[in-house]
Amino acid sequence: MTRRRLTMVVAGGVAALAGVWATGSLKAQQPGFKRVELQKHDLGVPGREVVQARAEFEPGAAIGKHTHPGEEFGYLLEGAIELEVAGKPNARLKAGDTFFVPPETIHAAKNVGSGPAKVLATYVVEKGKPLATMVKQTAATAPAPK
Repeated sequence: MTRRRLTMVVAGGVAALAGVWATGSLKAQQPGFKRVELQKHDLGVPGREVVQARAEFEPGAAIGKHTHPGEEFGYLLEGAIELEVAGKPNARLKAGDTFFVPPETIHAAKNVGSGPAKVLATYVVEKGKPLATMVKQTAATAPAPK
């Protein structure tokens, strides 16, 4: 393979990866964060489904700003997280606490405890859409300088 051809193949691969990243899907897990789908069912409402998942955070791990195409109902099973929901003050949650995130609302979470954190999340979402979509960082969504 010539050097020029190799360069074109590598550039094509990088472009393909950039295209996948640009879609913002959370199919690729973030380091230290894992979402395990427990069950998925169609609802009696056409075009809607319910997905139940367990989100697991290693100590210090976070899931960046993202949205869901429907409501998220959460229950903290273990540990402590800080939940950031657009338009609301950040909330520090501990095991036994619950939370709600409205549809298409930008939010993020970080494990602020010393051990793992686990969340039982139930999503009532539009069928056929990605469960979660990462928010591209812009000046409006970037953290304030320290």
